[in-house]
Amino acid sequence: MCVPTGELPIEQVQAKDIPAGVQSFIVEKTTLPEDSYDFFNAWEQVEGVVTINLEKAKTLTKTRLRTERESLLTAQDVLFQRALEIGGSTAKIVAEKQRLRDLPLLTDSCTTLAELRALHA
Repeated sequence: MCVPTGELPIEQVQAKDIPAGVQSFIVEKTTLPEDSYDFFNAWEQVEGVVTINLEKAKTLTKTRLRTERESLLTAQDVLFQRALEIGGSTAKIVAEKQRLRDLPLLTDSCTTLAELRALHA
């Protein structure tokens, strides 16, 4: 993807930056998926039409959720150890850790980008 600076016409940038034999398209910014830059790596282009591949968006969301939950799981581990030290209940901590572990699986039932965006640790 190339966004011209205005110094050269887009056609000149295309000719300069795209290797010979590689098919490329010039599309208007207004035709790109709206408000979907968080799923940029799920964009697909077919004959100049850019769409978002939902399966790729799910994979990106799973990766994001795993990153978000990492520090939360660590914090739960500390709480678990403290609870064990004082003989306290660990049931809520265990339940929260399981919720965090299961979080990426929620993407499997999502059918829209809005549902994927709504998932957070």
